[in-house]
Amino acid sequence: QGRHHSHKLTEKIMKKVLVTGADGFIGSHLVEFLLNKGYDVRAFVLYNSWGKCGWLDTLPAHILNDLDIFSGDVRDPNGVRMALRGCGSVLHLAALIGIPYSYNSPDSYVDTNITGTLNILQAARDLEIDRVVHTSTSEVYGTAQQVPITEDHPLQAQSPYAATKIAADQLALSFYRSFGLPISILRPFNPYGPRQSARAVIPSIINQISSGMRTLHLGALHPTRDFSFVTDTTAAFEAVLRCPEAVGRVLNGGSGFEISILNVANLIAARMGAEIKITCDTDRLRPKKSEIERLCADNNQLRTITNWEPEFCGLEGFSRGIDRTIDWFTREGNIVQRKNRYII
Repeated sequence: QGRHHSHKLTEKIMKKVLVTGADGFIGSHLVEFLLNKGYDVRAFVLYNSWGKCGWLDTLPAHILNDLDIFSGDVRDPNGVRMALRGCGSVLHLAALIGIPYSYNSPDSYVDTNITGTLNILQAARDLEIDRVVHTSTSEVYGTAQQVPITEDHPLQAQSPYAATKIAADQLALSFYRSFGLPISILRPFNPYGPRQSARAVIPSIINQISSGMRTLHLGALHPTRDFSFVTDTTAAFEAVLRCPEAVGRVLNGGSGFEISILNVANLIAARMGAEIKITCDTDRLRPKKSEIERLCADNNQLRTITNWEPEFCGLEGFSRGIDRTIDWFTREGNIVQRKNRYII
């Protein structure tokens, strides 16, 4: 089986962890989580001429002082190789994620999500990195054919975004099977929480209500989603990183609780003390065959092999997560920060 299948958590993994996409919503929470747990972290952020590091710029100074920041672009193989030097493991989150944008600009999704992942895999193989955790998405399943969705559910690309993520997942698994690269794939289901893009449905609902609107403009209301609070997602990444049995496997990172978009809107309105009406915003509707009608994760494999447990599960946990999200999005300082973010 080769050295990559050693069932030891080597010191090299703990020595330095590279997080790609560290400037984004989940990535910034993951960096913060790992630093608080004592990891040595290198944050790979998308280079820009302003010297900005996305959401990492909002972290407390004492946390940033412990952070090694690398500016680059995962589409550039040389920069990826430089970023990985001296690291024992990589958590690969960098991706283009906006589904509507993928309808307009699929080439950019191929470049970032597929070629970018290939660059990570090639460099990790050449540098003999001890662990690679690749980020998938529940979108690869398409509309659920059976619920809850297990990891062997058929893959169905209902958007160009989903197609590029399926391709990236399969590339990662091919490097495990072909070269023994110690790959694990974590498949998050609909993360939400502080710092999420204002374009996403939960922030959109909160922002419309907090700005005084009582007739909300939303897309399709009937689809269900398995929303996972972002700290549960970050804990899942670390659990997979530390688990030798996760090598060569795809693991669902959802909460196991599904709720319709209509019920999400009503719950948020109730928590914010607002009476709302909802109208259809046709710009938020996906093409009919592209809409994911239902998502609900079977997370038993992740829980069984890593002992990970979601803290925000069921309706009660979702309500607590929504309260935290409302609190963050309605704080004045965060409203200003969101308007000034160049990258989400």
